[in-house]
Amino acid sequence: MRPLWVVGDIHGAYTKLRAMLLRAGLIDFDGAWTGGDAHLVFLGDYVDRGAQGLEVIRLVRQLEGQAHAAGGQVTALLGNHEVMFMAALVFQRQDPQDRLGFREYWLENGGQIRDADLLEPGDLGWLAARPAMVQVDGWLLIHADSQMYVRLGTSVDEVNSEVTRILSAPDADEWGLFLNWFTERYAFVLGEGERKARRTLEVFGGERIAHGHTPVYVLLDEHLHGPTLGAGAPIPYANRLCLALDSGMAYRDDAGFIARLDRQGLAEVVSFPSGGALY
Repeated sequence: MRPLWVVGDIHGAYTKLRAMLLRAGLIDFDGAWTGGDAHLVFLGDYVDRGAQGLEVIRLVRQLEGQAHAAGGQVTALLGNHEVMFMAALVFQRQDPQDRLGFREYWLENGGQIRDADLLEPGDLGWLAARPAMVQVDGWLLIHADSQMYVRLGTSVDEVNSEVTRILSAPDADEWGLFLNWFTERYAFVLGEGERKARRTLEVFGGERIAHGHTPVYVLLDEHLHGPTLGAGAPIPYANRLCLALDSGMAYRDDAGFIARLDRQGLAEVVSFPSGGALY
C-alpha cells in the first residue's frame, strides 16, 4: 500500500506547509514533488486567515501535476473557506453593493483582499472543481465534522456531483444554504456522535473518518477530556472512528502538523517546528 499523507486546514500558512512537506520527504527545497508514489490529500481551507492563500493554491496545483507524472497522487478537497471565497467573487458581479452579504461574510471570516486581487480564472476554476470527499485505504476523508455530506447524497460520487452542480450555478439561496451546512461542526462528538460517525461510514464506506475544520485544540479544550495525543497532534475520538486533523497552523505560531495514515490508524506525524514522531 502506498503511503497516505493528509494535511488539514492551511489557511494561507504557506511557509509552514512547505516546511512540513519537506520534512516528510514529499517535496524538495524548490517545492517540487519528491514523494514518489505517495498519495497526498489536502482536506481543504487553503485560503483566509493567513496571508499567502494564493501561494498555497498554486503549490497544491503544481504538486498535483508533478505527483501524477511520478506515479503518485495529490487530492485536494473543498473546504468551507473556499466556498466563502468563491461566493464573495461570484456574487459580486450580480450584487455590487453586497446586499446578499457574501463579501462581508468572507471578510469577517479572515478573507484576504490580496488573494482576490491576484486570483486568476484558472485558479477559480480549479477551486470550483474540488471534490467534497474521497475514500482512500479505508479512510473516509472530508473537510468538516458535519452531517452535511449525508444530506447531499448517498455515495461519494453523488455528493461530489451535487457539490459541483451547486457551485456551477450562481443561485444565492443554494450557496447560502450550502455554506450554512458547511460551517456546522462537532457532529461526531455531540449528541450520539459515535452513532452519527458510524452512520456516515455506512453510507459512504470506509472504516474511519479523517476531517479538518475544527482545530484540535478546540476539540480538546471544549469537548474531549479523556486521554489524547495532545493538541500538537491529530486527535482520535468517537471510539477511534474519527481523527481530527486541523492543527490550527494559521492561528498559533508554534502550531502545525501533517500526518501519515494507514489501515491501523495514525502512523506518523510531522509537526512544526519540531520534526516528526512515530506512533
